[in-house]
Amino acid sequence: MKSFSVKINIACSPEEIWAVLMDTSSYSEWATGTQRLDGQIASGEQLELFTVSKPDQPMTLQVGNLEPQKTFTLSGGLPFNLFRGDRTFTLTPQADGTTEFSMREVFSGWLSPVLGRMIPDLTDSFEAYATGLKQKCEGNQS
Repeated sequence: MKSFSVKINIACSPEEIWAVLMDTSSYSEWATGTQRLDGQIASGEQLELFTVSKPDQPMTLQVGNLEPQKTFTLSGGLPFNLFRGDRTFTLTPQADGTTEFSMREVFSGWLSPVLGRMIPDLTDSFEAYATGLKQKCEGNQS
């Protein structure tokens, strides 16, 4: 299974970061590579993600494992679990008053040994996403 992850500390409460993550209309302002994200992040809901690289080919994502101010997962892929990506977002309060934001995506499914080889290294885009979130959240404090 191929996977990518990132962690970053943000000088905000989990509630403040959660509010930014739930505001799908603002993703294009801070989430690198996102043209727009349509829908509401709520258990069982579907979202349409439009990327800068493929603006006419939206990805349908399913929201799951949602625990307010803590975690949620966005899942998408091919039917019958042939290939899927599960991206989990987690907020963990720290003793110093900051919050650790972590994001991990795991690719799985019957075709993952083949299709997984075609996925480029997403490390830089994960780091850009986390940095954009940090800047958006910390900038909202002023």
